[in-house]
Amino acid sequence: MRTNTIGRVAALLVGLEGLGLVALTVWQVVALFAGDTAVIDTAVALLVLTAVGAAIVIAFAVAIWRDQSWGRSGAIVLQLLILAVALGAATGSYAEPIVALWLAVPALIVLVLLVLAVRDAGRRARAESSPDGGSA
Repeated sequence: MRTNTIGRVAALLVGLEGLGLVALTVWQVVALFAGDTAVIDTAVALLVLTAVGAAIVIAFAVAIWRDQSWGRSGAIVLQLLILAVALGAATGSYAEPIVALWLAVPALIVLVLLVLAVRDAGRRARAESSPDGGSA
């Protein structure tokens, strides 16, 4: 199947989120070796989880690029989780509204693009399966 332009843009943006997690993983490795951590076990566990998360997000991006529905589904869940973190950053006794905006705005943009890509994929699938061969 072919991926449309909206799907490609969504894939690139999800890929950038994955690269952001890779950068965070590198930062954690540097902090670990610089002795900038209080508890080594916890730091290593967080580092491993961040690396696994980066791999998963990059896999979502590749799947979206290849027009596979599981990549779009996973990326939609990812954007909703990012929005939940943004809501947490915006509220509470240690609220950081600017951080919340930095998290929420890109997540909303990617979420809208992913929903549009899902709609287009559904439209294409219906056209391909129609009895007249998709000429509707």
